Amino acid sequence: MLMLDRTGKAGINYWWSYTGGADGARSVLGAVAGSMISVAATAFSITIVALQLAASNFGPRLLRNFMQDIGNQVVLGTFISTFIYCLLILRTIHGEGDGYSEFVPQISVTCGILLAIISIGVLIYFIDHASTIIQASHIIENVSDDLDKAIDRLFPKKIGRSGPFAQEIAEIPDDFDLVASPVIVNKNGYIQAIDDEELMKIARRNNLLLRVESRPGKFIVKDSNLVMVFPGKFVSKKLTKQINDCFILGKERSEQQDIEFPIDQLVEISLRALYPGINDPFTAIRCVDRLGAGLSRLAQKDFPSPYRYDEDHKLRAIAFGVTFEGLVDSAFNGIRQYARSDTSVTIRLLEAIANIATYTNNPKYQVVLQRHAEMILRGSQDGLPEELDRQDVQKQYDNAIQALKNQTLAERKK
Repeated sequence: MLMLDRTGKAGINYWWSYTGGADGARSVLGAVAGSMISVAATAFSITIVALQLAASNFGPRLLRNFMQDIGNQVVLGTFISTFIYCLLILRTIHGEGDGYSEFVPQISVTCGILLAIISIGVLIYFIDHASTIIQASHIIENVSDDLDKAIDRLFPKKIGRSGPFAQEIAEIPDDFDLVASPVIVNKNGYIQAIDDEELMKIARRNNLLLRVESRPGKFIVKDSNLVMVFPGKFVSKKLTKQINDCFILGKERSEQQDIEFPIDQLVEISLRALYPGINDPFTAIRCVDRLGAGLSRLAQKDFPSPYRYDEDHKLRAIAFGVTFEGLVDSAFNGIRQYARSDTSVTIRLLEAIANIATYTNNPKYQVVLQRHAEMILRGSQDGLPEELDRQDVQKQYDNAIQALKNQTLAERKK
């Protein structure tokens, strides 16, 4: 804007443009700058209050969702950038008697006024946005979106070879545990991601077989075993550093390669909602619905084999990841235990199992779902004092079991 003004060829004389003198320009930009920094301070305060409410109601691990919210970033960025713009233009304005040649950047001042009008619109948006992002439905939807993105990102990624496990296990040397030596991790932290491609290159380059001892999402203690290397005689300081560099460790978990993380977040929201001091079963029901939707998608996926092969079809790495059984346990165990005395949540858990059952013909998955349905039923028999409530739960349990049987029959007919 200043470059346009300094050319002297961009004079404007419209009703909406600024055509005043230096003193008026200073007053206008000073008013805009002062109001913007005040509004920015208010917006920051509202954001902090929203963070406090989210931390107390939904758990501190959900704070990252607020910090990453694009709407908050745009709003605060607009206010701060308008303030800085006005300061930069103010220092260039010179009137008569200032000791400089008179210079009033009309285009720049007009742009400052335009930014102030835009900031008013952004403020109106922020008032609505701030009241929306702290609602339970919005937070649950965001976490559910993280789960869906993690599923799309990690499945069905071909990072292993499916097939009979007996054949693959036979390829592991019999003396693996005796000959292998550990690579020690050099610090504490949660495993956020693993560079599996680089790990495979290291194994191929050195003709090694590597067994990863932990997976993304797990906390690992300094000086504990990170990777077992076979043959162990090749372990050196250089190899230890190369393997450690393949692991990204941090203070918090991340959903980048940890599909269990968004599931745990939904479970945490539901458990806080079921706390007697809050007693909000409808929020817990929403979480169960989202968990059921995510598990329905996972039930249709092929979980990768833990055995990784190079281009020559030689076993190079063993990395045990998540399983469908483990994810269902993470999703349902905590809620089932807390909801034993809540009829509506218990029934919704069984409805979720019945819905998941319609998406899979895998006998192993069906056994997992039936086991959880049975545990939910037993818990309700002990936790619900009213006989009619127990009958309602029994009826929904029968529906879930029937859904599992229908899928088995449909598969047999094929």
